[in-house]
Amino acid sequence: MKLATGRSGTAGGTTLSVDGTVIHRFLGILYAEAPERFRPPAPAAPRPGVLDCTGPGPAAPQNPESPAPPGTLPRRWSEDGCLNLNIWTPGTEGPGRPVMVWIHGGAYLSGANSDAMYDGGALAAATGTVVVAVNYRLGALGFLNLAELLGPGYEDSSNVALLDQLEALRWVRDNIAGFGGDPGNVTVFGESAGAAAIGTLLGMPASEGLFRRAILQSGTAERFRTPEDSTRIAREFLTLCGLDARSARDILALPIAGLLEAQEELGRRTARETFAVPLPFQPTAGLPSLPLPPLEAVRQGLNGSVDLLLGTNLNEGSFSVEMRPAGHADPDYPERAAAVLAAAGIVPGRTAGYAEALSRVLSAEPGGKVLLEAAVADSVYRQPSNNLLAAREGPVRQGSTGRNFAYLFTWRSPAMGGKLGACHALDIPFVFRHLGSPEAAFLTRGQAPQALSDFMSGAWAAFARTGSPGLPGLDWPDYGPERNTMVLDAAPRVEPDPRREIREFFAANQVSRQPGR
Repeated sequence: MKLATGRSGTAGGTTLSVDGTVIHRFLGILYAEAPERFRPPAPAAPRPGVLDCTGPGPAAPQNPESPAPPGTLPRRWSEDGCLNLNIWTPGTEGPGRPVMVWIHGGAYLSGANSDAMYDGGALAAATGTVVVAVNYRLGALGFLNLAELLGPGYEDSSNVALLDQLEALRWVRDNIAGFGGDPGNVTVFGESAGAAAIGTLLGMPASEGLFRRAILQSGTAERFRTPEDSTRIAREFLTLCGLDARSARDILALPIAGLLEAQEELGRRTARETFAVPLPFQPTAGLPSLPLPPLEAVRQGLNGSVDLLLGTNLNEGSFSVEMRPAGHADPDYPERAAAVLAAAGIVPGRTAGYAEALSRVLSAEPGGKVLLEAAVADSVYRQPSNNLLAAREGPVRQGSTGRNFAYLFTWRSPAMGGKLGACHALDIPFVFRHLGSPEAAFLTRGQAPQALSDFMSGAWAAFARTGSPGLPGLDWPDYGPERNTMVLDAAPRVEPDPRREIREFFAANQVSRQPGR
């Protein structure tokens, strides 16, 4: 048993060999006390003796995912012990190593740091970094806006999931040196909802100083709701729980099974409103912890010293288009595409211009499926990422020191005859070096190029170490006025402003967006 000591006490973990490198693993460390429902987290108190960190802690309460990735085990969850983290480190002594803190995705409804795809052992072994993966509250428990319904003490109830993440980062700051990490060189990275959480953290004043760098994989700074919208959802959720405004306080003692049942129904209703992955629960801007929309806060210079690396996968919308439930008829693809674009703030009368821009990019007329998939990818992921880069490169840039880097992941999965393309989440096994795992097999089919995984994991670690993802033999320039972007494929290459025509279409025609969409 390997021991490590931080300010929160002494942890006993396990030692294992990963590709010939010894890795020390500490699982299930509590970074906060058992959370009081809908209230901010309290820091974990030091535990006497040696804490058993040989097995993962529970996930946050959640409904089962269907279908689950191959090889995924049923997640053990608990409302009381879910605020925990896992650590993989090449050593607990010596000079402090770069720290990479992973925030998992799952539409803010599911996921866990114990999922096999997020095992940081291989990444830590290959790159010499300390990898940390955190759990945080999900769904209603993490995002239900009860400020108006319950009053004092619940002002930030719809942002407690983010407050959990901030508390985990404070724990890392105070304790990671005992696990061989450098508390002054912390990078947060995440995918999908995890990346959207990081985009939101960039706009939270309390996050300043807790991380030096940030990596967003398929996430944006635009996933938020207004107080009015999140309060409306809270009232709808109470109704599903059999409560109303007068009995709202009863939700504090409602059995967790009742909460999850109501959450599942609200998710079904939300899914009928949008073709993309529904996100019924999201952070709320305009509250004490998040006074401004995150993008606006970033535009004003908040966290301007943080180095940023972000990007998307080319076919982020393919799951939505190709993997519909059995028995569902094909949608009217052009009509659906127009609705997706309208939700992103494109004036309905101008949506035809999107197909024209796409045809110029593809050098061909896009078919119905291609049009809808691209509309989802651009509206929900790619163009909001461009908006964040634009905010970071804006006028306040003169007083900011953080560097910006961009990528576009284009390696196509051979799954389903290639229909999924460079789909959502395909980048995860490349970064974590799990191309041969059962969880990745459905998408990689044993054909994924190991060299691309080597490059991506190395670039992510180089960015965490120095603030630049460039590697020997392949420079990765700053985004800058040229909008330099690393295209991640079997042979990575730099392109200035890829798919420029679509970016320009959105810049000229996106007049508003619906928060929360």
